[in-house]
Amino acid sequence: MLDIKAWAEYVQRTSTTVVLALTPLFLASAVLSWKLAKMIEAREKEQKKKQKRQENIAKAKRLKKD
Repeated sequence: MLDIKAWAEYVQRTSTTVVLALTPLFLASAVLSWKLAKMIEAREKEQKKKQKRQENIAKAKRLKKD
């Protein structure tokens, strides 16, 4: 007959193993996601800075022509 206690211990042991195996991967994923978010923010900030600079250059050229 099916031994419920043995089956429950097996499920618990298996789930514990899976959790222990995946925890470092979840942590690595969180760190890499945070780094990627910071890189995207920095790139957007740099692009805005470049766009502002180009707008100012274009504005100065228009004023110079007049």
